[in-house]
Amino acid sequence: MTVLVHHLENSRSQRILWLLEELELDYEVKRYDRDPKTMLAPPELKQVHPLGKSPVITVDDRTLIETGAIVEYLVAKAGGALGAPAHVEESLRYRQFLHYAEGSLMPPLLSILVVNRLGLLGRPARKPLLAMFADHLRWLNDELFQRPWFAGDSFTAADIMMSFPLEAARDRAGLDDRYPNLLAWLETIHARPAYQRALARGGDYAYA
Repeated sequence: MTVLVHHLENSRSQRILWLLEELELDYEVKRYDRDPKTMLAPPELKQVHPLGKSPVITVDDRTLIETGAIVEYLVAKAGGALGAPAHVEESLRYRQFLHYAEGSLMPPLLSILVVNRLGLLGRPARKPLLAMFADHLRWLNDELFQRPWFAGDSFTAADIMMSFPLEAARDRAGLDDRYPNLLAWLETIHARPAYQRALARGGDYAYA
């Protein structure tokens, strides 16, 4: 099985490259650049999937979209490596953060991105959005006070899922020295050899 990752620059698909490196699965990368004016994905991605979004992978005759679904598929293909821990509480946290990353954390980040691009027109909305997002950061920082990884004592695919929103939050949504546990976690994941190999395969990545 060889996975082809349709990888959009500075996007969620960086997590898929990282996961594949951690799992030591064979893969190839087809890279797509964003439109320099709109920062949207190029139309070529719609030839892979009608939505034209990334990440999307092709495996044999299958095309899969959605980061969480791709992560679950690859973890299963690797025999459950980096999947849900055996401990019940850690398993529940694993599933919680696997879905929280996209379901709860990314929507406000996207709203902040849009507001930032509106310039003066978006300024009235920026402060309340950042205040709401700070609730997430405080909670997550407290979670990592209790344990080294999001699910528990071991690194899992839930940490990979959480990487992109927290990297983006450091760039544009107030993740700073007020949240030392989150910053330490980011430093730790960025030092992982598999993370570094994924950067080498994927090309420039603004959030590392």
